[in-house]
Amino acid sequence: MLDDTLPHVVPLKGGSNFRDLGGYRTADGRTVRRRAVFRSAHLGGLTGEDRVALVGLGVRTIVDLRGVNEAAETPHLIDGIDCRVVGAHIEPQLGDKIRDAVADGSATPYLMMQFLTDHYRDYPRRCAPGFRTLFATLSDGTHRPLVFHCTAGKDRTGFASALLLTLLGVPWDTVMDDYLRTNELWTGHIGRYPELDIDTRAAIVEARTPYLEAAFDVVSKDFGGPEIFAEKALGLDAKARERLKADLLEG
Repeated sequence: MLDDTLPHVVPLKGGSNFRDLGGYRTADGRTVRRRAVFRSAHLGGLTGEDRVALVGLGVRTIVDLRGVNEAAETPHLIDGIDCRVVGAHIEPQLGDKIRDAVADGSATPYLMMQFLTDHYRDYPRRCAPGFRTLFATLSDGTHRPLVFHCTAGKDRTGFASALLLTLLGVPWDTVMDDYLRTNELWTGHIGRYPELDIDTRAAIVEARTPYLEAAFDVVSKDFGGPEIFAEKALGLDAKARERLKADLLEG
């Protein structure tokens, strides 16, 4: 059951960071439609009760932003949910760099922040095909309600969520607030990287303002802004963006 607080969190016993992107106000006074687009961490641990909740939301499509091998390691547990799974694979690459640094003892808070910041800069540059698949699926009303996710629902999902909300006209401060809510809602990090000191570990598992800013700095400097990035890299011209607004905004 969704309440009136923002973001609208769907509590799951076998998952976390599952929330509705609806309810946010745009700069021109409209509201993002609820129960149309959801973001989440991976869905590989859903219980029967969780699946009933997703059926209740009417979920038609799940877009998986994880890499191919990454997705195979934790497959969806969606028996009983009449929905389509779309692979919009964005290979993680970052994980190998972190594991190597942990193994050779070079991992520090500064190095991890550098890794994450560079990784976010890569999203608009290297990872556009995966995001293009997501937005093409999202733009087709027959696929909504739709859930998109990566492993944590933090980085790839965080950038995609921020981009969608920005294109819909949600103010940046609100976009950033939604991004940072992962730090309260994602529980999948518990027990990970126990060998690291708290600050180094935090630089890996936390959503941080400079990370998302780094991605949007590339969007601005390399492409000229979110709308031009959407057109050139994602295939969403002005008409398509207006259709998306018409579908996902009300008021």
